[in-house]
Amino acid sequence: MMLNRRSTCLALLLLAAVPAFAQQTPERPQSGVQAGSQPGAPDAQPAGESWSNLSPDQQKLLERFRDKWSSLPPERQQNLARGSKRWLAMPPEQRESAKDRFERWRDLPPDQRRQFRDRWDRFQSLPPQEQDAVRENFRKFKNLTPEQRSRLRERWQNATPDERQRMLERSRQHRQMRDQRQRRQHRPD
Repeated sequence: MMLNRRSTCLALLLLAAVPAFAQQTPERPQSGVQAGSQPGAPDAQPAGESWSNLSPDQQKLLERFRDKWSSLPPERQQNLARGSKRWLAMPPEQRESAKDRFERWRDLPPDQRRQFRDRWDRFQSLPPQEQDAVRENFRKFKNLTPEQRSRLRERWQNATPDERQRMLERSRQHRQMRDQRQRRQHRPD
């Protein structure tokens, strides 16, 4: 039962995290100079989103923020505007699915949400190639039968730290070999 709950929570985390990709604010240039500003000039604050610039549907969706909109940080305004635009573009089934994921997230105990956020932060800190590998492994895991997933979870949980390390290393080696084969096949002669 606990194992099933963990896998459900892991799936929930990954599913709930997908919308967060779109909510990421663009990285500021490393040099400390924002795009469009002059070198040596102080960094300008990112422009917020004016309430009047939101569509009527966005305003309706974000109604609870109306009175405090102008006091929200500009990044928060931008994220809410982008999120509302994305929400309004979703088909009804996708909205329903997103609502369900949010409710499951909200119902998690705070310590479990913190663990998921920590894992998400670790994932975000990975280089893009490793993030792709995690996504690919998750896709493969989801394509396994329930019995295969159960056996794999059990094998992982029963493994010692050294055995787990060896499993991870073998997986990396297999991935590298596969990538090398693909590069050779796609290389022009």
